[in-house]
Amino acid sequence: MEIKKLFTSEAVSEGHPDKLCDQVADAILDACLKLDANAHVAIECFAAKQKLLIGGEVGFSAKNITAPDYKSIAKQVMKDIGYTNPDYEFSINEVEIIDWVQTQSSDINQAVSQQETTAGDQGLMFGYATNETKEYMPLAIVIAQKLVKLASALRKGGKFLHARPDMKSQVTIDYTGHQPKIHHIVMSIQHDDGIDLEAFKSYVLDAVIYPVVKPYQLDEDFKVTINPSNRFVLGGPAGDTGLTGRKIIVDTYGGYARHGGGSFSGKDATKVDRSGAYLARYIAINLVASGIVDKVEVQLAYIIGQANPVSISIFTFDTMKFGMNEATLLPVITSVFNFKPGDIIEAFKLNKPQFLYKDTSIYGHFGRLDLKLPWEQLDKVEAIKSKLNIQ
Repeated sequence: MEIKKLFTSEAVSEGHPDKLCDQVADAILDACLKLDANAHVAIECFAAKQKLLIGGEVGFSAKNITAPDYKSIAKQVMKDIGYTNPDYEFSINEVEIIDWVQTQSSDINQAVSQQETTAGDQGLMFGYATNETKEYMPLAIVIAQKLVKLASALRKGGKFLHARPDMKSQVTIDYTGHQPKIHHIVMSIQHDDGIDLEAFKSYVLDAVIYPVVKPYQLDEDFKVTINPSNRFVLGGPAGDTGLTGRKIIVDTYGGYARHGGGSFSGKDATKVDRSGAYLARYIAINLVASGIVDKVEVQLAYIIGQANPVSISIFTFDTMKFGMNEATLLPVITSVFNFKPGDIIEAFKLNKPQFLYKDTSIYGHFGRLDLKLPWEQLDKVEAIKSKLNIQ
């Protein structure tokens, strides 16, 4: 009997309690950078029942800068998501928001604020890319993110009646044959009480699942499970606690690539957990787009107070072309890309971004064709080809 080769990824909506916390943290980061491009920010949030705790450290480069109103920012995020209904048992009019933000540690500040911007902490991070999809991302996480994104858009647009903010998707891809195909899709969507669940599930299938899957022209003979618990009325922070940085696999590659363990949201770009991961993805996506490799994983490692990474590694999974190997790529990427945190920040304009960090905190930080993120650009392809003397 043939053993199927299955791989599964999940995604969550903006109304998921962990994602609420990520959005609040990144919205605060956006507000701080708007006031001071050199602000050092490390924000964490915790949500449960009718309470939202905002903690962490913020340091501004000048003493005359007044911190933004963190509570108002949090309420605006809740409003944008749709946590405005008291029936949800977590809403802007009833929630108690606790502000425990303090000034950044002077020990960390002196390590980072040198003549040259250095890493704000030690850590390792991975970047990954594959030619499996136009987003250069694994298929399972791409579809999983699109499912919850579409369902949320329909809900917020008033077309998805009785849907509430908290949602999850799970996609299993069958890699057994030459052509990947969908094996199983699971969606759990919070809903109003006392509704026709069968009609609700039919809408999910017809208005969410099929429209997302159809463009991929994959075998539609797959299993679908919608709201397997049958009742999902209590959700969001009222049903489960939320915490910043707890969806790091959802934020990245759906488990298809390794992860260094550091989260992104609420951190300014001197934290290499964020900027280093963005650079690693930038390297990976340009390598794959150059056509010399089908998939690649890049690992970087930094230590606090130093600018250069302590290690750079490349894994190509035996997919390299033109008779090259991984050792061939290392001198190429070190000559094409800049690895110092200050250079990463400058190249991507991470302290004066043309995007909102809050927008990256939902539906993934990578493969986002809608946001035109700087680390997703393919502007190093020709330089890589030139270094390798290939057309």
